[in-house]
Amino acid sequence: MSQNCKKMNKIISKRFFSDNVAELVIEAPMIARSRRAGHFVIVRVDSHSERMPLTISDADTEKGTITLVVQRVGVSSAKLCAMNIGDELADLVGPLGKATDIQRFGTVVCACGGVGAAPTLPIVQALKYAGNRVITILAARTAELIILKDELEKYSDEIIVMTDDGSMGQKGVVTVGVEQVIQREKVDNVSQ
Repeated sequence: MSQNCKKMNKIISKRFFSDNVAELVIEAPMIARSRRAGHFVIVRVDSHSERMPLTISDADTEKGTITLVVQRVGVSSAKLCAMNIGDELADLVGPLGKATDIQRFGTVVCACGGVGAAPTLPIVQALKYAGNRVITILAARTAELIILKDELEKYSDEIIVMTDDGSMGQKGVVTVGVEQVIQREKVDNVSQ
């Protein structure tokens, strides 16, 4: 199902995790109803912008909204991060892609770093709802770059935070956290 309707691509809320990473909640009721973990949308800010694929990090079917996390890395992503509440996107198409395979595996480790936390959040949610024990490893270079910790913690049985410089959680990279879990207990599935 795709959606490309004026007056339905409005930015409802916006917050910055850092100078270059923004979270946008966008009015998109048809996408919110049909999205699954792993789906993405194609966004075009205006008629001069390139098409950007962005993973849907969350959806609220009651409010008819989807949540996108955008890292400012080029002209179009900078335009998107500069948009304000009430502004409308030129195009929003989705959900697209193949949904993540969600089953009841048992104990699952979900590993993510930096803005990779955004596409991991719906996977963690879906795995938890499927009855899994979910251990999330959340990593970044520094504490300031850790995003969505509270949201991931809400759906995780355990969360391990790793930072390269040790400014939050344990010092080390994401794979160190994964290795710690694998060494201490039986893991039935690892998702990245």
